[in-house]
Amino acid sequence: MNSSADTCFRRSTNDVLVPTVSVLHREEEYDPAGFDVLRDMQQRHFWYNGRHRFLLHAVQSAVRSFSGDRRDSLNALDLGGGCGGWLAYLLGHDPHLFSQVALADSSLRALEYASGVVGPNVERYQIDVCRLPWTAQWDVVFLLDVLEHIPQDVDVLMQIQKALRPGGYLFVTTPAFNAFWSYNDDLAHHVRRYVRRDFARLAAAARLQLIKTRYFMFFLSPLLVMTRLKRPNIAGMTSEQIQAHQLKTHRVPLRPINSALSFIFGLETPLGYWLPFPWGTSILGVFRKACD
Repeated sequence: MNSSADTCFRRSTNDVLVPTVSVLHREEEYDPAGFDVLRDMQQRHFWYNGRHRFLLHAVQSAVRSFSGDRRDSLNALDLGGGCGGWLAYLLGHDPHLFSQVALADSSLRALEYASGVVGPNVERYQIDVCRLPWTAQWDVVFLLDVLEHIPQDVDVLMQIQKALRPGGYLFVTTPAFNAFWSYNDDLAHHVRRYVRRDFARLAAAARLQLIKTRYFMFFLSPLLVMTRLKRPNIAGMTSEQIQAHQLKTHRVPLRPINSALSFIFGLETPLGYWLPFPWGTSILGVFRKACD
């Protein structure tokens, strides 16, 4: 991936493009042992499988709007993509959708780990989402379950708007509805959950067109509420206890249960994309930068 912005990076010994200006990231909160758990979840967990399936359908639908010549050379960036689970799914299910894909995250540890997940042909960038170096560089950007962690959400979308090429797409997923707020949001350091009007506000502030908003995980939303009724005493937990609790609760269910939940969640694609659900535990926003 060559651009003038690449002069802002140097290649590390682990083949990650590291910025010349250091990125602020709390690496101590990223236990490398947890990456194996996350990778397993992203490959097998019903929630990741359902989200990825729903998102891929949306991406494939949007890409059809590009003209023939441009469609043959599209590039895509997974921003805040961590260990690369989404890109691995994308490349495994539709390897020819993009001619080039890249992964970007603030965690150098996650990016180093991702080399075994996404393979050698995916460029990896260490970045600050509030200070992107690119101008009119990307056809498609993914921001998946990242925005809810960042107080300056408008600033992030303005940075992405600058990084997109005219006519380019931004796909955003976040948790939805404050009614679904639970201790898990507190443990994950979420700032907020979103609804459709929030995405409309962000689009207007960042000079993006809001093409589509869709809630998902509608059928299983009652199950999520039931599983989080019992609230642990987070205030009394040490950081080690919190980490142990997250590893315990964020794991793939037993195979029969996981298969059944995957089937139910899978029914939402393409149904929930074409016939909008009134709510869901998550929301997808499809934004587009205006053409020149």
